[in-house]
Amino acid sequence: MNLENKINQDIKQAMLSREKEKLEALRAIKTALIIAKTEKEVSGEITETAEIKILQRLVKQRKESAAIFRDNNRKELAEKESFEAKVIEAYLPEQMSNEELTQIIQKIINELGAKSMADMGKVMGKASQELAGKSEGKAIADKVKSLLSS
Repeated sequence: MNLENKINQDIKQAMLSREKEKLEALRAIKTALIIAKTEKEVSGEITETAEIKILQRLVKQRKESAAIFRDNNRKELAEKESFEAKVIEAYLPEQMSNEELTQIIQKIINELGAKSMADMGKVMGKASQELAGKSEGKAIADKVKSLLSS
């Protein structure tokens, strides 16, 4: 079952269960998918990779908003954004553990023969491609920096 069908089913279920907050998050996903499908470059269907990127973008937006709300003492809005981020994250593939991430990035560094921070761009390009949807971009970048600087 593709993501759009799953979201539609979950929207119906959330409506029946009267889960207002979950429904808002699901509708945000559906809206983002519809917008992506109607873009010029897309021929009506979205790839799984594109769906993952959309979900990651939505989660990142929610987490950033929650942080801003917390900084401005708007606890109720921060909690709402955090809840929506958790709902959206449930549709992402399982994220890698820190140890798995370290192993894969170390393998990429060895394959590319990267020695210093000057090689970070090459490593990030390959790592981002290989780990798409399995780990957040910030976590990948932080791990690459720590491994190249040691």
